[in-house]
Amino acid sequence: MTKLLDQAITEVQKLADAEQDAIAALILDRIADDQAWERSFARSQNQLAAMAQKAREQVRTDEFHGHEGDPPESTGIGSQGDAG
Repeated sequence: MTKLLDQAITEVQKLADAEQDAIAALILDRIADDQAWERSFARSQNQLAAMAQKAREQVRTDEFHGHEGDPPESTGIGSQGDAG
């Protein structure tokens, strides 16, 4: 146990039983939430990898060009209308 957790437990032990139970419930809920996120994240890795691969392929094949909001085809900054 870390020193900080030990200090927190020492302080919690000074509280009334109802307050101790409330803090314990908060801690256990947080641990359960963290574990649920970890399980969900672990299960989603294959799907995330597939989505990333699809995005890389779309960029590689220039599939994004021509969609609203995409950058213009020209790569020169200020190249239109400049008398350079």
